[in-house]
Amino acid sequence: MSVVEDRLAELGLTVPDVAKPVAAYVPAVRSGNHIFTSGQLPMRNGELMVTGKVGGEVGEEQAAECAQQCALNAIAAVKSVIGDLDQVKRIVKVVAFVASTPDFTGQPRVANGASELLGKAFGEAGVHARSAVGVPVLPLDTPVEVEITVEV
Repeated sequence: MSVVEDRLAELGLTVPDVAKPVAAYVPAVRSGNHIFTSGQLPMRNGELMVTGKVGGEVGEEQAAECAQQCALNAIAAVKSVIGDLDQVKRIVKVVAFVASTPDFTGQPRVANGASELLGKAFGEAGVHARSAVGVPVLPLDTPVEVEITVEV
């Protein structure tokens, strides 16, 4: 196992199987020294953790847990391309999309679910640039979608 996977194990987490795409795309691609993941949904054991809008049917804390699962799924997508997560030099960028009610403004706190996991898993290499964007709807009525860019 990699150091990254050991750190995840200390948190009680494991790298899941790569989530199956819900349309015509692949989970991640490599271009030069970068891996770009497709948007990852909060799939756990083949099912969405929850559906609905943050600030409505989905609470902020639950949405942050979804963002964490999205990040874990993104890690799996990266691993599927490079094999060994210890090859990651840096998490460059994280983009979190949060399907939320018009009055909800806590998108950055939701995105912290992903960012904090990446920091714990990759240490200093997990510090990244980020965007947290509120949107009206996401695929399958998921509350959160996360994509990452990784340097190897």
